[in-house]
Amino acid sequence: MTNCPMCHRWDADSDLRVIELPHSYVILNRDQYFSGYTLLFTKHHATELFQLDRDVRVALMEEVSLVAQALYSIFTPEKINYELLGNMVPHIHWHIVPRFSSDPLWPRPIWAEQHEELHLSSEEYSQRIKNIRSALI
Repeated sequence: MTNCPMCHRWDADSDLRVIELPHSYVILNRDQYFSGYTLLFTKHHATELFQLDRDVRVALMEEVSLVAQALYSIFTPEKINYELLGNMVPHIHWHIVPRFSSDPLWPRPIWAEQHEELHLSSEEYSQRIKNIRSALI
């Protein structure tokens, strides 16, 4: 789909690339207010899980779990949050977010209140991406 921002995200945010998996792309979210906040999105445009072939859907859920496990091993959060909404960006994508009881919004959803975005230095992004990638390989 030509006007879908998620269809172009892998190229648009190439500096945030973590890994390409068989059915998805994984990038670090630019806003790191929640440490380790990562996005996983399907390589091919689809808006609903039921639109995917069953084997792809199952494999995709394994990829989501793999990324969540890597984030858990690196950040050791109290909980991993998984968000699959698509109301604003209708392309299957998960927000995979390590959560800590020390979060200012704990235990509420990450969108419960507006917050000022936290941007890292290029070196900090690179190191965080390298750590996640290492946990995935």
